[in-house]
Amino acid sequence: MEELSLAMKSYLSLGTNLGDRELYLEKARDLLHNPPLCEIIQVSKILNTKAMDFTNQPDFLNQVIEIETILQPLELLNFTQSIESKIGRLKRFDKGPREIDIDILLYESVDELDSERLTLPHHSIDSRPFIIKLLEEIKKSPKLGE
Repeated sequence: MEELSLAMKSYLSLGTNLGDRELYLEKARDLLHNPPLCEIIQVSKILNTKAMDFTNQPDFLNQVIEIETILQPLELLNFTQSIESKIGRLKRFDKGPREIDIDILLYESVDELDSERLTLPHHSIDSRPFIIKLLEEIKKSPKLGE
C-alpha cells in the first residue's frame, strides 16, 4: 500500500550580501533541511548579482531551492524567519544589506495569496530575471539523489 504524503512542494530563494556569503547560504540550507518539516529536493547554482532597488550596497549571492514541506505557507514563513534570526540577520532598512534573506517564491497548493505577512507568488519572480533563470534551472535538473 502506498503511503500518503502530506508534503507540499515549494520554491525558496536565498540571498546574502554581507559577511561570509557562501557560509550564510550553506547555513541556511543546513537549517532548512529539517525532515519531516522541510526537505531540500533540489538546489540551483549560486549567482552573483548586483543589488537592484537600493544599489549602494555589496553584490548578492542568490540561489533557489526546491523543498517539500508539511508546513502551511504562514508556518513556512515563520520557519524561514526563525532561520534568518538564527543565522544573525539584522533588519537595517527595507531592501538594505542582509546576512541572509529567505523568500517563499511559490507554494504548490496556493495559486495566489495576498496577506499582510505573505504574498504568493512572490513579487520578485517578475521583477528579478535571475529568479526566473534559477527556477527554470532546477525545474529542468534531476532531483538530488537521482
